[in-house]
Amino acid sequence: MKIGKSQDPTSSISTANAEAIVVRGHDLCKDLIGSVSFTEHFWLLVTGTRPSAAQGRVLDSCLVAIAEHGLVPSVQAARMTYAAGPEAMQAAVAAGILGCGSVILGSAENAGRFLADIDERAAGGGLAAAAMALSQEFRAKKIPFPGYGHPLHKDADPRAARLIAVAQAQGLSGRHVEAAKAAEKAIAEITGRSLVLNVSGAIPAVLLDAGFPLAGLKGVPILARAASLVAHLVEEQSRSIGFLLSEAAEKAIAYDGAVPADFKPGGH
Repeated sequence: MKIGKSQDPTSSISTANAEAIVVRGHDLCKDLIGSVSFTEHFWLLVTGTRPSAAQGRVLDSCLVAIAEHGLVPSVQAARMTYAAGPEAMQAAVAAGILGCGSVILGSAENAGRFLADIDERAAGGGLAAAAMALSQEFRAKKIPFPGYGHPLHKDADPRAARLIAVAQAQGLSGRHVEAAKAAEKAIAEITGRSLVLNVSGAIPAVLLDAGFPLAGLKGVPILARAASLVAHLVEEQSRSIGFLLSEAAEKAIAYDGAVPADFKPGGH
């Protein structure tokens, strides 16, 4: 019995024979290794076409912007996992990547859909009205505005400004960047407070304008953060803080549940 939709058993990403390896129609050894950057190769893998120099620069800038962000939950999960099982770096990286959800890293995909919806509603016309209408719908449904607001960068996220500047310099800033700016104004008007465009909103704005597919947006921060996780795990080998993070959690979180009558509080 087949489960799900029936599809052709084919893939267009890669193939090989005894003499050559083909990736997206290119000879891996003759055309790609030593000739393209990893960023360009990632674009090729995802889209099936090699990026222009401008497209590669925008994607590369996004990967750099989102790779490292300190001891966020995904990094803590990776370092504690590695401390407990140092023989399996891959498991520790996987533990960190599994923490990429709608709050951390995954918000870039949600922001991309938000901006794409604004552009679609505008139907080639002015973006302000479409941004206001969609923002009002989010507000009415009490849905957080994806890609807006930051606990530290309250006045402006410097990474967002820099990414937009890069896109403009490459001639690739377009309607999605304008939609992001229009939404920022609409959100401020609706809420009465400034929720600035953050890096997770800027990344989809510049990438969609550059021609990167909406379906691949979530992969960009995941790929970038994987690089940072490897760096944290290399450091964990010589400057281990995994167990210190665990101990800090024990000290920071108090127990307030029931205890037996003869129980005396004590450390672990």
